[in-house]
Amino acid sequence: MRQLYLPMRVWDAPIRLFHWVLVVLIGFSWLTQEMGWMQWHLLSGYTMLALLLFRIAWGFVGSETARFRHFLKSPIAGLRHLAEFHRRVPDTEIGHNAAGGWMVLVMLLLLLVQVVTGLFNNDDISTEGPLMHHVSKATSDYLGHIHEVNFVLIEIVIVLHLVAITAYAVVRRQDLVRPMITGKKRMPGAMRAPRMASPLLAVILLIVAAAAVTALVRWG
Repeated sequence: MRQLYLPMRVWDAPIRLFHWVLVVLIGFSWLTQEMGWMQWHLLSGYTMLALLLFRIAWGFVGSETARFRHFLKSPIAGLRHLAEFHRRVPDTEIGHNAAGGWMVLVMLLLLLVQVVTGLFNNDDISTEGPLMHHVSKATSDYLGHIHEVNFVLIEIVIVLHLVAITAYAVVRRQDLVRPMITGKKRMPGAMRAPRMASPLLAVILLIVAAAAVTALVRWG
């Protein structure tokens, strides 16, 4: 008997908006750095920090597929998934797969390092992070070096992410982009749909995160 596949909501709106706004902010941060638009660069960093704080909180109290405990499997499970990647099997993953979950965590950590080091950075000319004067000049310069090196790591992870998306499309015939746009993917009809958290909770968390970043910047 042929398996019946039906549309299922797997990603909530907050996660999808976080993902695509983050894509824009990473590109915008790179552009403003290259063009020397440092005030815009700082504003982009503040916005990114607020989003990251929101995402961390959402990873504990948000929708089922957004929670860290849902998509962070053991490293062995991740390696097993990669070892079986060549097999073309039906897509029955609700949320991130065992390997993708670790890539998400790595990217979140790298972005967090990037924005935090940026708070203490200086360019020896006219731009200083809001917390630069709370550390020594040597420490600020060291954190600035980490800020530069870490962005190279972010670029590498982005390339790996794009390669993975392409590989899934070519090898497994699985579209990972459309569900992150629509929030839905076709899944076996017998599977249980993931629980979705209230959008109001997401709004409240985002406001709290933005207020925390604003207070931090003003204190600095």
